[in-house]
Amino acid sequence: MLMENYHFHYDLSYHPDKPLILFLHGFMGNSHEFDAAIKLLANSFSYLKLDLPGHGKTQVRGGDNYYSMVNTALGIMQLLDQLHINQCFLVGYSMGGRLALYLTLHFPERFSKVVLESASPGLKTEKQRLERIKRDEQIAKKIGRSTEKVDFMTFLLHWYAQPIFGNIKNHPQFNSMVNDRLQNNPGELAKSLRIMGTGCQPSLWEKLTANRTPLFLLAGECDRKFVEINTQMSQICESCQLMVIPNVGHNIHWENTLAFVEPVKSFLLMNRL
Repeated sequence: MLMENYHFHYDLSYHPDKPLILFLHGFMGNSHEFDAAIKLLANSFSYLKLDLPGHGKTQVRGGDNYYSMVNTALGIMQLLDQLHINQCFLVGYSMGGRLALYLTLHFPERFSKVVLESASPGLKTEKQRLERIKRDEQIAKKIGRSTEKVDFMTFLLHWYAQPIFGNIKNHPQFNSMVNDRLQNNPGELAKSLRIMGTGCQPSLWEKLTANRTPLFLLAGECDRKFVEINTQMSQICESCQLMVIPNVGHNIHWENTLAFVEPVKSFLLMNRL
C-alpha cells in the first residue's frame, strides 16, 4: 500500500461549519509556511497543513521514487481518504503550487476551488526539462554539501538573492524565515529538488487547457518570470483568473499576508450560500 511508504506530518483543524483548505508549502518550507495567513482565515475556514516529502518532519519510508510528484500526489490522496476528506479547497505555493495543479488536473472531483501562488505547469519541452535538471543538480549538490549550519545559511542567503524574490531580504522578518528554513535537512531537500524539481515533473500545459476547476492564479509584481508564466496560463485556461499583487516578489503570502488573504478569501467564498 502506497501510504506505507509515507509518514506524513500534518496538522488538521476541522470544524463542520467551516469549509476546509489544504495548504501545500514551497521548496524549503514546511507545514508552518502559511501560519500567518491561516490566523487571518481561521474564522471562516478549517485547514489541513502538512510537510511535503523531503521537508519538515514527514518521513519517506519507501525508495527515492516516493519523492516524485506523481507518488506524492497519490500519497496525499490516500491521506485525504484516511481523514475522510472527500472534497476541499486547495492552496499551493511555488513547488506546492505545481503539486496542487497536478492534483487538480488528475483528481478534479476532490478540489472545488484552487489557489496557485507563484506556480507553473512545468516546462513545455524535453530540452527545457533536461536543462533544468542539470541546473537543479548543481543546486542540489550545493545543498547536499551544507553539512554545517553556517554553510546552509550561506546557501539560503544566496537563494533569496534571486531576482524572483524581489526585496525579500529587506523584510523585517527575513531572519525569522531563514531560521525556519534552517530546520530542514539539507540532504532531504537535495533529494526533493532532484526528484520533484520543475525539470522532473510532468508538463501540465496541455492538460491545463481542458481544466474546468476554478483556478485563482497569484503572482507578485516584482516576480516578472512568474507574472509571465501565469499570464500564459490564464490565456489558455478559461477557468483561470489571474491577480498580480503589487510590490511583492515570489513569496506573496509571507511578504504581504493581508494582500494575499483578502483576495483568496473572496475567491474561495464567492457564490457560497
